[in-house]
Amino acid sequence: MAKKPYYITTAIAYTSGKPHIGNTYEAILADAIARFKRKQGYDVFFMTGTDEHGQKIQEKAQAAGVTPQAFVDKVAGEIKEIWDNVGTSYDKFIRTTDADHVAQVAKIFKKFYEQGDIYKDYYEGMYCTPCESFWTESQLKDGKCPDCGRDCKPAKEEAYFFKMSKYADRLIEHINTHPEFIQPVSRKNEMMNNFLLKGLQDLCVSRTSFSWGIPVDFDNRHVVYVWLDALSNYITGLGFDADGNHGENYKKYWPADLHLIGKDILRFHTIYWPIFLMALGEPLPKQIFGHPWLLQGDGKMSKSKGNVIYADDLARLFGVDAVRYFVLHEMPFDNDGQITWELVTERFNTELANVLGNLVSRTIAMIEKYFGGTVVRSLPANEEDPDAEFKATVTGVVAKVGAKADELRIADAISEVFTLFRRANKYIDETMPWALAKDESKKSRLNDVLYNLAEAIQIGASLLDSFMPETSAKILSAYGAESRTLEDCAKFGIRDSVTVTAIPPMFARIDFKNIAPEIEKIRAAQAAAYAAETAAAAPVKTQEKSAEAPAEETEKTPEITFDDFVKVELRVGEIIACEPVPKSNKLLKETVKFGNETRTIVSGIAKHYTPEEMVGKKVVFVTNLAPRKVCGIMSEGMILAAEDESGTLSLVSPEKDIASGTRLG
Repeated sequence: MAKKPYYITTAIAYTSGKPHIGNTYEAILADAIARFKRKQGYDVFFMTGTDEHGQKIQEKAQAAGVTPQAFVDKVAGEIKEIWDNVGTSYDKFIRTTDADHVAQVAKIFKKFYEQGDIYKDYYEGMYCTPCESFWTESQLKDGKCPDCGRDCKPAKEEAYFFKMSKYADRLIEHINTHPEFIQPVSRKNEMMNNFLLKGLQDLCVSRTSFSWGIPVDFDNRHVVYVWLDALSNYITGLGFDADGNHGENYKKYWPADLHLIGKDILRFHTIYWPIFLMALGEPLPKQIFGHPWLLQGDGKMSKSKGNVIYADDLARLFGVDAVRYFVLHEMPFDNDGQITWELVTERFNTELANVLGNLVSRTIAMIEKYFGGTVVRSLPANEEDPDAEFKATVTGVVAKVGAKADELRIADAISEVFTLFRRANKYIDETMPWALAKDESKKSRLNDVLYNLAEAIQIGASLLDSFMPETSAKILSAYGAESRTLEDCAKFGIRDSVTVTAIPPMFARIDFKNIAPEIEKIRAAQAAAYAAETAAAAPVKTQEKSAEAPAEETEKTPEITFDDFVKVELRVGEIIACEPVPKSNKLLKETVKFGNETRTIVSGIAKHYTPEEMVGKKVVFVTNLAPRKVCGIMSEGMILAAEDESGTLSLVSPEKDIASGTRLG
């Protein structure tokens, strides 16, 4: 009998930079769902990938002095490596710069135009570059982007527009008649009340103010708007063809069973994407799940806040499966979750070390000590209290895990598995194997107890393999077993005997004080990298107040403590050589003398100073930033400069001639 197909996707990651643990959570969550569906017997196709076009990427590439393609190649490779390192078992990693995707998006755009869904006009309104989103003045919140809270800029340009209202009523009807379409329910209500029922405006689907995108083949001044481009990946990655010559995977797996996305991009996936599919005459996905955010403290992670946590840093200190356990277990179904270094450490010790690691290790140790490593199946006639209740609890877990997983309540599913492990620890306390071992007449009872524990651990490890695959494999190997089917997880005592092999402790307890210095190094390196990135993109600016402007119009920066300030090392440097950076019209490479030390520093000031003007100047530099490669050159500091509203830039220099290397402060 052929397996039933199941198609799951993540949102494709935007290649503007390295994804933090909140972004990585989505890939881990999708992987856990995909693995469990495979265990349930489905023929799963799991796709993830990268979104690589748009104005933001073009600007970042220009700031880095590389082509947009080179920029996205590097970041896409980094994202794929992170996804691989956290164990995602995707079947395809799509990139929106893939030739087959590019060709199909161009065909989709032309198809929409030819059937009258797209028309040309002018757009005038507010544009948020980070979100790649247009807004009207009335849609802004306190004058800022309602999605990300950043500043929006006035924009006016020729563009093509999609007639969203043409399909709005049909989409409303679909949502009302398919209650499972948008989950959780709170997300459905948000989309209906805030957008659909208020009336949809036509959507801008092309741009002319930048060039990094898929060209509109019949009007080469335009590139396809990034959201039409990105959303189409869900079908182009399967072999969709706008001419109707679809590939086998598209015929087999579409419509998608689940689009797993962050709640911040729900509007694009539950309104724009279904309408695009309606216009194509294709079926809509079965379900779109907008998962909550993983927050650091009480806010979103951002490099500017200095509160970013990355999966590779976590994995280095705690291990990959500990990271998977934390993000899957700590994220609620429809509320935001919290992550801090301290909280990860606490969960590692209380759940992984105490509950799971200790159970596995001491059971193996007792089987080796008392029976030379092998115990045999106990007979039902030999059951004593609390064996029957213990076995029923263990075998009953599989149904509970399956029910929670089917509802996408993965945190609850993992909790059910750990309920099994906790019950096994309690069983040890109830039966006291160490006491039984002292009485030779109770040797048979001791065997039965340890066999029951070994069975419970194998069932638990088999249920754990979708969520913590490496840990599951280690446990099962130590117990000489393979992962059981879900059907066999509901059976107790299917092995005649169990032979164990000792393994090192899987989760040795961690004292937070021992890893705190490493965490501080991580934070310092991130802060330095962000400062260097900002410096390479543009010189440091100070806004000059206008005599007529009220003081409150000047944006306030966050307060810092004196301890924060003294961490920044400011020194006077003498520029002894300077030259332009090849292939960049804004970067200069300076050779700077700081006392007896000489450094190379790259600065984004070429539009304001020539190399000849720079030689001989004494300027203030930040000198304790981590070195960073800019356009292939290792930059070892950051120049300080001020730029007013008129664009006049001035370097920060000491008032009097002072020795190079002198520290400010």
